Amino acid sequence: MDKFWLERTELLIKEEGVKRLQNASILVVGLGGVGSFAAEFLARSGVGKMTIVDGDTVDITNINRQLPALHSTVGKHKVEIVAERLMDINPNLELIKINEFLNPERMDEVLDSGTFDYILDCIDSVTPKVALIIAAKRRRIKVVSSMGAGGKSDPAKVMVRDISKTQECYLAKQVRKRLKKEKIDKGIRCVFSNEIQDEDSLKMTDGSNYKRSFYGTISYIPAIFGLYAAAEVINHLVKKSDAEF
Repeated sequence: MDKFWLERTELLIKEEGVKRLQNASILVVGLGGVGSFAAEFLARSGVGKMTIVDGDTVDITNINRQLPALHSTVGKHKVEIVAERLMDINPNLELIKINEFLNPERMDEVLDSGTFDYILDCIDSVTPKVALIIAAKRRRIKVVSSMGAGGKSDPAKVMVRDISKTQECYLAKQVRKRLKKEKIDKGIRCVFSNEIQDEDSLKMTDGSNYKRSFYGTISYIPAIFGLYAAAEVINHLVKKSDAEF
């Protein structure tokens, strides 16, 4: 008889922990350098149900940091590539794919399409990011939000804190400012780095998909952000009381 593929996981978190992950439903929005790794870590932990959202295709400039990005996948939809990987990791995963950029006007519909235990916000544009956080807060769904991984290179400076404790992050500053207008100033767990951003690595864009600029990136930093985000979710789910299931 084949060994249980989660045997090592079960040794660490016990049978009850595995069951909690198998009963969980997670929404991952954004499958770039952060979200693609986060989704994979969640799948490898044994999470039973996942909805993944991204409308982008692989660009050759994604190869330096994104899990689905290879020379052979340039031009292909990220959501399809990531979905294939996740199903190959866990064929029993209940997976829903949404192949679109999640615009603010669609947030309510997507969040009401399922019962989510946790949301991973891996969007890198301020407007839809803030809309997702607000929609999650209104529904009292726990959310972990990834802030800016660009312009950073020191892995030791990456951490998870409440949004009110974020610093040295331009994206976090913009998000805090927008949320304050909605009278939200705390209660959102954020992955961020307090390393000062390398301003020399900034490049302006054409402003498509709400993005006006981006910083240079190195291979491992977005992956670490994804790791921290997934760990936040997994540890929370494993520690939940039996009464919640």
